[in-house]
Amino acid sequence: MGGVKVDGRVERGEQTRRQILRRAAEIASVEGLEGLSIGRLATELEVSKSGVFAHFGSKEELQLATVRAAAKIFVDEVITPASAEPPGLARLERLLGGWLDYSRRRTFPGGCFFASVQAEFDARPGRVRDSIAEFDRRWVDLVTTTAADVPDLARDPAQLAFELVAYLQSANARSVLHDDPDAYERARAAVGRALDLATRRA
Repeated sequence: MGGVKVDGRVERGEQTRRQILRRAAEIASVEGLEGLSIGRLATELEVSKSGVFAHFGSKEELQLATVRAAAKIFVDEVITPASAEPPGLARLERLLGGWLDYSRRRTFPGGCFFASVQAEFDARPGRVRDSIAEFDRRWVDLVTTTAADVPDLARDPAQLAFELVAYLQSANARSVLHDDPDAYERARAAVGRALDLATRRA
């Protein structure tokens, strides 16, 4: 019986941690990672400050954990569904379309979490910037390798990936800043033209 109680406490602790990080990612997508505080999260989630502090220990650790939690959500929302497609054009299209859907449906209220925090930390050396930069590298690498797996698509998959990611980021930025309802459809059209052109050039 003692073991069951311990397991229950551990599970409740993990559930609380997930709730804290989900709310932290939502706040950071709008206000940035510097907008996070242990006190604010404790108040909003009606838990003790000491309880939040026990999970993270410092603001930097909270920021790093928030980046990791947002990355997991991104993987679940965008990458995992695309991975269900066989390698080729369908996988690439689903990967890019999944990103646009993730931003458009406001998985995070500020649009793409990583677009928000990249702008905040891009010129600030440190562990948080390194974590954000590593996620961005892995994402661009994934788009590049997915494009490279499409027969007769492009001689330079890295250049194509650069352009495709730029279209996605532009849609997110215009939607968030200007509340532009057409931004995502314009990005889809731009992606389609880029893929068609790359096929004809290959």
